[in-house]
Amino acid sequence: MPRAVPSLLGLRARDGEGCRERESCGRRGEGLLLHTGNGREAAREEGGKRGGGGPTRRRPPPAVPVRPASAALPACRAPPRPRLPPCLPAWPSRMEGGGCGCRGVRSCLLCEVAAAPPAQRKANFVYCPRTGLAVGEKQSEFAGWAFPFPGVFLIADFVSAEEEKEMVELMDGDAWKPSQSGRRKQDYGPKVNFKKRKLRVGPFTGLPSFSQEVVARMREHALLRDFSPVEQCNLEYSPERGSGIDPHWDDGWLWGERLVSLNLLSATVLSMTCDAEDPLWLFPAGPLGESLAVAVQDGPPSREALGGTPDGEGGFSSHLRSVPSREATVAIPLPRRSLVVLYGPARYRWKHAIHRNHITSRRICVTFRELSAEFSPGGQQGDVGEHLLGLALTFQGTPV
Repeated sequence: MPRAVPSLLGLRARDGEGCRERESCGRRGEGLLLHTGNGREAAREEGGKRGGGGPTRRRPPPAVPVRPASAALPACRAPPRPRLPPCLPAWPSRMEGGGCGCRGVRSCLLCEVAAAPPAQRKANFVYCPRTGLAVGEKQSEFAGWAFPFPGVFLIADFVSAEEEKEMVELMDGDAWKPSQSGRRKQDYGPKVNFKKRKLRVGPFTGLPSFSQEVVARMREHALLRDFSPVEQCNLEYSPERGSGIDPHWDDGWLWGERLVSLNLLSATVLSMTCDAEDPLWLFPAGPLGESLAVAVQDGPPSREALGGTPDGEGGFSSHLRSVPSREATVAIPLPRRSLVVLYGPARYRWKHAIHRNHITSRRICVTFRELSAEFSPGGQQGDVGEHLLGLALTFQGTPV
């Protein structure tokens, strides 16, 4: 199908407002006198000799001439904050209610004066999209070992460079709102309270027009043939703000199984971790390992799969190794302009995260979510889901 994105809104990015520096010392207005010393240093003048009874007078402190308007002010003693690029707002803080949207344990470089930066686990496995295996990092103790990592579908160059540029310009034509962990966001979806399991349509009027061709292109792939997104979230990451997101699962009450994300402007790494203690069965990476992958795909291999004697001697068991799932961290490299789908075990068993050290320049993640079974036809709230989906697929929405 043609590569151009049709029905674009034609908006252009607004010019950046430029950097706004905060001055930690105020300017003194003309006509004011700057004094040296303080009240305790005022000289006393006796009216006579020691013991004399003359009156004591307070000598006024000497005045310092007003600095001419053309003269430079003395340098501010407070250490300056790093300069932000023109596209970003001035440095805020939690107290100021500015561009930092962090709450609770979440933090970013804008508010970590009083908060510790989040821990970042180093990956010891790397996902291979060709084989679907997580392969041990060369510098880790798992070098030369691998295990199946199902539930990931990665498409490189899903959009062209021209389409990426036009989509980002359209996004920048709308306001970005502060979000947690140093990110900024644009939401197209209902207002949801996940803790109380309540939602309302609010000002939601649909997904943006430029997403219509993106969704149509998704459906060309068998895994996404029936994918109907009801929500779109644009998230902007920036190294200057220390953007990232801690390991988490997306909600499963409203959102369905498939999470679809389009990675724009820069490459990054999706880090996958698991809290479970049950074992991961590892096998040697390479041709022999790929033949063993089927045996351990769904858990511990059977004696028949191991081959050899009943206790496994002389069979595949001599080539297997098990480790607790929680010891594995799988890195999924996401190239620029790629599309990634998480489903099945990668959606419900493994948590996903973006660590700040994997954000090297501005990045925009466009995530699409579908409805859960409860909100699908035949579900307990199927009528609500039908209404939301009808709005979403008009592709006439603006950020809420």
